[in-house]
Amino acid sequence: MAVTPSDKELLQSLCEQYHVSFEKVEKLLATVKEYQFKDRRTGVYEALKEIIKSDLKTAKP
Repeated sequence: MAVTPSDKELLQSLCEQYHVSFEKVEKLLATVKEYQFKDRRTGVYEALKEIIKSDLKTAKP
């Protein structure tokens, strides 16, 4: 899944609008892409959960 510059711009805008970390979304998308063509996607949910948890640990109130 290739992200075009206009897609990236839209995603950044949405992340700002909804106060979501753009970098975190990029990591989540990259992880999903990594598992996309594997025969077995064992561990994808755990990997996504770890990415989300890491953001919560470093998030500022």
